[in-house]
Amino acid sequence: MKKTILTGIRPTGNLHIGHYFGSVKSWVELQDDYNSYFEIADVQALTDNFDNPEKVRKNVYELAIDLLSIGIDPKKSTLFIQSRIPEIAELTVFYSNLVTMARLYRNPTVKTEISQKKALFGTEGESVTYGFVGYPVSQAADITCFGGECVPCGEDQLPLIEQCREIVRKFNYIYGVTLKEPEPILGNYPRIRGLDGNEKMGKSLGNAIYLCDDAETINKKVMGAVTDTNKIRKDDPADPDKCMVYYYHKLFNNENLSTVCNECKAGARGCVACKKELINNIVETLEPIHEKRKYYEEHMDEVESVLKEGSERAREKARDTMKEVKHAIKIDYFE
Repeated sequence: MKKTILTGIRPTGNLHIGHYFGSVKSWVELQDDYNSYFEIADVQALTDNFDNPEKVRKNVYELAIDLLSIGIDPKKSTLFIQSRIPEIAELTVFYSNLVTMARLYRNPTVKTEISQKKALFGTEGESVTYGFVGYPVSQAADITCFGGECVPCGEDQLPLIEQCREIVRKFNYIYGVTLKEPEPILGNYPRIRGLDGNEKMGKSLGNAIYLCDDAETINKKVMGAVTDTNKIRKDDPADPDKCMVYYYHKLFNNENLSTVCNECKAGARGCVACKKELINNIVETLEPIHEKRKYYEEHMDEVESVLKEGSERAREKARDTMKEVKHAIKIDYFE
């Protein structure tokens, strides 16, 4: 019997290169060997976009198009919208009794995101909501509501998976063995750096290339990528390991990689030429995704149908899980 995978993505923007190399390739490959669920987590997106619901709604469809364009097959996988499954919210409430606020604040991923909010808004306390701090509890409900045994994720998501495992262990200890502890699946690139050299790529940091970016946008972003600051003139030698352009050349499996490296070190390669070569590689890699994306943009009825049917299938599974959960905690009245 195939194991079940749950992948949740918050619709706060389109998929970017970090998703592509960190997870997307794994998502597409794993759907042949696992029972795969792909959740567009619109409720979680509202935790830091509660004042802009139109943005979240628009991004739900953008993300669905991204997923279909990169190869997620509705015949192999279940693609659904989180808010269409009320059982997730119900399970979140049950789990909230099993986690202290102190534990949530200690979660490294939550701490990092709170720090980012502080940097953006200046005041940590006023900008952090209960829903934002508690989203790891909701994420645990996402995973376990569908019997998730494995979770493809990036390195930065490991603390969230561990928190889910803690919740499962505590639930099973109190109420009897009911739920499964999920295991993380890390891709070949568990963390992709941004164009600015930041350890994390993201929309809020403005350092990402998105899978939907056109050639002009890619050109502009790559031309602004960080290179070795010690290279002042075209023929100055440089350290490729200090250059984000070389870093991305490695991601895109440049067949010319050894030449790029040697010429960079010898001062025989200018940064502009190196960036243009990378731009061509990125545009070529994304071209088939863009073609599929154009198709789905012109056939939104198909996208709607995939989301509707997927949400219906997901809810059937969620109902079964909730029956087991309610029986375990003795609130299965009149059944």
